[in-house]
Amino acid sequence: MTVTETLTEDTATRFATAFAAIRQNMEQVVRGKPGLIDSALLCLVSGGHILVEDVPGLGKTLLAKALGASIDTKLGRIQFTPDLLPTDVTGVNIWNRGTNSFEFRPGPIFTELVLADEINRAAPKTQSALLEAMAEDQVTVDGTTYELPKPFMVVATQNPVEQEGTYPLPESQLDRFTLKVSVGYPSRTDEISILETHATDEAVNSLGSVATLADVKRMADMVPTVYVAPALQDYMVSLSEATRRHSAISLGVSPRATLALQKVARAKAASQGRTFVVDDDIKSVASAVFSHRIILTPEAQLQAATPEGTINQILGAVAVPAS
Repeated sequence: MTVTETLTEDTATRFATAFAAIRQNMEQVVRGKPGLIDSALLCLVSGGHILVEDVPGLGKTLLAKALGASIDTKLGRIQFTPDLLPTDVTGVNIWNRGTNSFEFRPGPIFTELVLADEINRAAPKTQSALLEAMAEDQVTVDGTTYELPKPFMVVATQNPVEQEGTYPLPESQLDRFTLKVSVGYPSRTDEISILETHATDEAVNSLGSVATLADVKRMADMVPTVYVAPALQDYMVSLSEATRRHSAISLGVSPRATLALQKVARAKAASQGRTFVVDDDIKSVASAVFSHRIILTPEAQLQAATPEGTINQILGAVAVPAS
């Protein structure tokens, strides 16, 4: 299917079926976090990238491994540390004595799914090595540009910035992430299930694939064809404008964030087997799309306001267009 084709009820049903199959497969090892799994899958099919933030040990890395195993692709892992260099991410030119010329050795970013583990432990210069890759699906080394494979998705994990040994991501880097989510602690029942499922380290390694990269590409091609009514596009712009006027926000979201909201809302609709977006699709993903792109005023921070809470206030204040 090409992006110029119209999504039909039949193809939407196939999309939803494939989406559900990947979700159910991942749930075998990522227990009790259906919303987290959905966020990762929505990012994948909408051509975006996801930032997963939480304290160590909650399954951030496991999420990326389960996604890679489920779609039958190699996971390129980059362990971010203070001494990591940009060339350790993108690759480097090596002198080949046999050919008497430089030869490019691709870095771990040259794969469809990249796990940027503990991204905020690397210095800003190394963090910025991901900027071009995430924004344009390409990297430039020594003046030569190299295309990245498609689909291409970064799953970045980070510990909260208040922990020692971390470097907060700059706004320009955060803006490249389509979604930012937290894992959260599991319920008591889910934690007991984790003890049973992960008694050994083989659980994720034995996870079989239920989709191919070709399947993912077809799903990604379907997403832009999901219909968004003009009234809902107006609603999304109203939400973005509200972040720029809110008294608790010193920096609102950019048009890139509005575009990301539309992409993810379309993917959400398709995952439900629909050919059109409804307002609930937008509201269900708005916080994850917007919260990391706003900066609260010092006064709001002193009053313990949070970006997520502020976005939820905006969702409650901006009127939904009449159907």
